[in-house]
Amino acid sequence: MTLDSAVFRFAGVVVMASLALAHWVHPAWLWLTAFAGLNMFQASFTGFCPAAAVFKRLGVRPGSSFR
Repeated sequence: MTLDSAVFRFAGVVVMASLALAHWVHPAWLWLTAFAGLNMFQASFTGFCPAAAVFKRLGVRPGSSFR
């Protein structure tokens, strides 16, 4: 698994989990979806992604998105 795919998978899991939690537990979980979306939006401009930094420290090898 590359860094790119790890970040995309993590973002997908966070969004899907927060939507499920909002549906079955409490609507306030939608704030997690908003946070994930805003983080992806800012990462597209700044190039900084906290999840990528964590995965990089864990030793996930770099990759290139959408070859």
